[in-house]
Amino acid sequence: MKTKNILKPITYSVSILLGAVLLWPAMLLAQDTIVETDSHRFQQVAEGVWFATGTGSVFTMSNAMVLVGENDTLVVDSHVTGAAAQALLDSIPALTDKPIRYLVNSHYHFDHAHGNQSFPEGIEIIGHEYTRIKLNGERGNVLEESTFRSFSDPVPATIANLQRQVAAESDTSRKAGLQERLRVQQEYLAAIQQVVPTPPNITLDRKMTLFQDTANGSREIQLHHFGRAHTGGDVVIYLPQEKLVFTGDMMLPGLAYMGDGHVDEWPETLEGLKTLDFDKWMPGHGPVMESREPIGNFQTYLRDLWEKTSAMHRRGVSADQAAEQIDMTNHSSSFAQIRGPGVDPRAIRRIYQLLNN
Repeated sequence: MKTKNILKPITYSVSILLGAVLLWPAMLLAQDTIVETDSHRFQQVAEGVWFATGTGSVFTMSNAMVLVGENDTLVVDSHVTGAAAQALLDSIPALTDKPIRYLVNSHYHFDHAHGNQSFPEGIEIIGHEYTRIKLNGERGNVLEESTFRSFSDPVPATIANLQRQVAAESDTSRKAGLQERLRVQQEYLAAIQQVVPTPPNITLDRKMTLFQDTANGSREIQLHHFGRAHTGGDVVIYLPQEKLVFTGDMMLPGLAYMGDGHVDEWPETLEGLKTLDFDKWMPGHGPVMESREPIGNFQTYLRDLWEKTSAMHRRGVSADQAAEQIDMTNHSSSFAQIRGPGVDPRAIRRIYQLLNN
């Protein structure tokens, strides 16, 4: 484990330096502290609020958040597999010795909730009612759905490709890098086979509020469901005192996956997010964000995509043909992923499904 504080270096006088030595434990807990373990990088966004990302040694796929209180700890999202969740659980002692009391699922998707099974008995799992329905198997097996399969089925081909690259690489350094990537993917494939979807045992419909004791009093933790968006049960985690929000995949720095989305309702749901008073937002993928501008940009994109796809649908164009033809390059200044005509066919198939209902 390594810990590093990213405060800018300053030249101190002897008296100031002595004072700094005495204050060093407090400084290590200051905002912008970075704590790293073999598998995770934790960025302290506010006192006791940690934004967790993977280092690459374990395939985590998504971000998480850890809230450390005076007596207990709350975790948001459990990563992509039980193995990834276990790596997170093994890393949290680098932050605190306070026991985990709650796990919150921002939504049901595999990369955020398939690590639920690794959280020990006695830890309460909180999520939207829809998240429980999906992970409980009430509407089919999530391991057989197109979203999970579309991301998981290509893993063996990725492994085979990496094996070919390792065999062909002569440079020692590059070969070692490829071998590490191969190891991570092989372990990920093995972990996929062990996934047991585990639903929340506490659910909410529109809003739930938790209070966590802290050294400075009590931290208010609001869970909001503003409507259907990325899935039917997206929950954002809002900390009003810290002016922070964890958005899951309902709002990302770039374009979100839309294969299970409600693209027609998503822009209005984001209006709910905009009512919250926050300075920073933590997405399910990507870095901590400070600008609110991407929210409006994404709303505009979603409305435009719905209109263009609806026009193709009315003309009788197939979903896959529409996915090739739809041109969203008028949004390329806002989204670097857009480099020419064409849209993820999973998104268009989903919109066609909504239009056909």
